[in-house]
Amino acid sequence: MTIKAIELLSPAKNAEIGIEAIKHGADAVYIGAPKFGARQAAGNTIEDIQKLANFAHIYGAKVLVTLNTILTDKELNEAERLIHQLYEAGVDALIVQDMGILSLDLPPIRLHASTQADNRTPERVKFLQDVGFSRVVLARELGIEAIRNIRQQTDVELEAFVHGALCVSYSGQCYLSQALCGRSANRGACAQLCRLPYDLIDTEGHVWQRQKHLLSLKDMDRSDYLKELLDAGVSSLKIEGRLKDMDYVKNIVSYYRKRLDLLLGSDKPYQQASFGRTIHFFEPNPQKTFHRGATDYFLHERTPMAQWDTPKSMGEPIGRIKNIRGKQLWLATDKTMQNGDGLCYVGKEGFTGFRINTLKEGAIQATSPLPEAAPGTIVYRNFDQQFEQQLAQKTAERKLPVKWVLNPTENGFRLSLAELSRNICTNVDIPVTKTAAQKPEQMTNTIVTQLSKLGDTPFESIEVVAEEAKNFFIPAGTLNAARRDAVEQLLHELQKDRREKKEHKELPAVFPQRRLDYANNIYNKAAEAFYIHHGAQSIQPAFEQQAVKDAKLMSCKYCIRYEMGICPKQPTQKDIRPNMPLYLVSGKNRLQLHFDCQRCEMYITKA
Repeated sequence: MTIKAIELLSPAKNAEIGIEAIKHGADAVYIGAPKFGARQAAGNTIEDIQKLANFAHIYGAKVLVTLNTILTDKELNEAERLIHQLYEAGVDALIVQDMGILSLDLPPIRLHASTQADNRTPERVKFLQDVGFSRVVLARELGIEAIRNIRQQTDVELEAFVHGALCVSYSGQCYLSQALCGRSANRGACAQLCRLPYDLIDTEGHVWQRQKHLLSLKDMDRSDYLKELLDAGVSSLKIEGRLKDMDYVKNIVSYYRKRLDLLLGSDKPYQQASFGRTIHFFEPNPQKTFHRGATDYFLHERTPMAQWDTPKSMGEPIGRIKNIRGKQLWLATDKTMQNGDGLCYVGKEGFTGFRINTLKEGAIQATSPLPEAAPGTIVYRNFDQQFEQQLAQKTAERKLPVKWVLNPTENGFRLSLAELSRNICTNVDIPVTKTAAQKPEQMTNTIVTQLSKLGDTPFESIEVVAEEAKNFFIPAGTLNAARRDAVEQLLHELQKDRREKKEHKELPAVFPQRRLDYANNIYNKAAEAFYIHHGAQSIQPAFEQQAVKDAKLMSCKYCIRYEMGICPKQPTQKDIRPNMPLYLVSGKNRLQLHFDCQRCEMYITKA
């Protein structure tokens, strides 16, 4: 049976969060570089990234750095210097979108093709494999059969998202922010116009939806389908959220670590990609930290996936409204609540969120009058004070199994310490004059006790062997000093560079398109030369460089007509017939919706 290593990949807004992600069970983390990551608000210093890499490598975990914006000609040299700095800092791989990076003088570091590269087809993934990428991050919209089809036609590692916020557009194919605000999503400056409220108006001016978040989706949750993804060929399971805070990362990583561990074992074809046993001190619940609702997002079939009432966190459903009177709310619930909890519901005036001020005689008291809502309306808790207090404490630790061997030598003793997962060893010599022990069995207990005091180190003692050494008296202080030296040496040994060295060579491959338009995001001469070298015959510059009239500002597999129940390919759910075309209106912005029913896609242009 072939055993495949499976990676749980966590986001890290900063090094501190990345370290906690690894402690809570992540096999790898991805973090923003000082510049050129697709989240301008999530950059990190080289020193912090090195600190994270040093910690990660103790457990055989990896650090991936996002360098996935498109770059100008002037930025390429700076990017090259930055890549070398990142490599020297111990980074395991770079996540990139801009093919101009392949023309740079690169260190032997692995390259992962960002989902921003629009990796939807076997042909595209095969091309990326052939030009030297070690991994391809698949488009979120791909179903399980499409993933399986890509696996059958390629050998490259496949990474798929399993949890977190969703872009409504195909990644890398959204130009709405650039067109309306001058802020490029492909340059890391997305204005998130998809989370705004819009009116939906038909060509005759009828308003079909008023001030609804029509482009805002629920969050992805594929935790029930991990085995399907692994069986389809995915080897890295990615949690979205490089802007998320510590509590989110602790909770979601722990949740997926526990779910994934059920699929791993000596009798199964999958094993963990890193090392160490994770012990959790709380029960994770994905509904208790930022949660807009859940969708598996096209993994099996198209299902309703929009969250039109609010782009904010809804949290967990905890009950239904019985009555509202002024600042008081009576709730049918079996949940325990406390002062400070955040609740929300969608009433007659739309989304309402508030904090519990007091709980008295079955009534929830708010600080201001609560909008009306029909009896039976679902109430959600989007801030659980008790859970947050729990997450603020130590919530997990991760331990590597070690074995101690203490043997007498001519000049004293030799203490050997081995990390059993990788059989990495270190030795400490203890130069002392040997004295016979009066009580060998008591000496055995002393040796085991002192060597097993590993405290906050990454290690847990599995076995202590001291058959001959027990016959000699060794002071506890001597054992403690030797233990500390051995642990320090083993940590140093585990942090040595064991990265896969990936040499970058020019490989023959033909890009699957001959004519490249603005949607290929070619922003510099090096990227242009790359595509010409691989068969492109005409190239249009990136939208950020040259705006295109009537361009598709957003391309989506998501469809508003389907969400409304008026998809022409589905049995009619609602007896409404808006007059086409449809428009989204927000302030001065007016956008036209287009429906490509043959491809089952929707796209948006400026009206």
